[in-house]
Amino acid sequence: MRPSTLAEAVERIRAGGSRDEALAEFVDSFMLAPDAAARFATIDQEPVRTEDDRLNALVGAMAEYLAKQYRLAKIPPWAAASWRCLDEPWFTTSSADPAMSEYLAFTSPAEFRWRNIFTEERPLRRARSHLPVIERARSE
Repeated sequence: MRPSTLAEAVERIRAGGSRDEALAEFVDSFMLAPDAAARFATIDQEPVRTEDDRLNALVGAMAEYLAKQYRLAKIPPWAAASWRCLDEPWFTTSSADPAMSEYLAFTSPAEFRWRNIFTEERPLRRARSHLPVIERARSE
């Protein structure tokens, strides 16, 4: 069953589920929410702190990024906790190419970059996200 909140996705990961699968399914739930209030409800509850510092930072970045991309009324306060930021840079690609690292450092969205996470320009893309974000936000 698809997690309906980011907190549920983290619980599934803690229980041994695949991180990539749980987070991708959460993003589907977020995008399928009927309106801004329902979308915010998917990120409002704070996910528990795990022993995985990368996961802790990643879920904070995801919540902030989604709230801004979908122009939600606010960003959940929990997303800005200092422990949701990594001490060392994390490049989400497996490439050891210095050019790729430089590219990711340049293109990563601010919500990820300030947490020391370096990823692609449009993280969290899903097949359902083919419509422009602003167009979806206006229709609500």
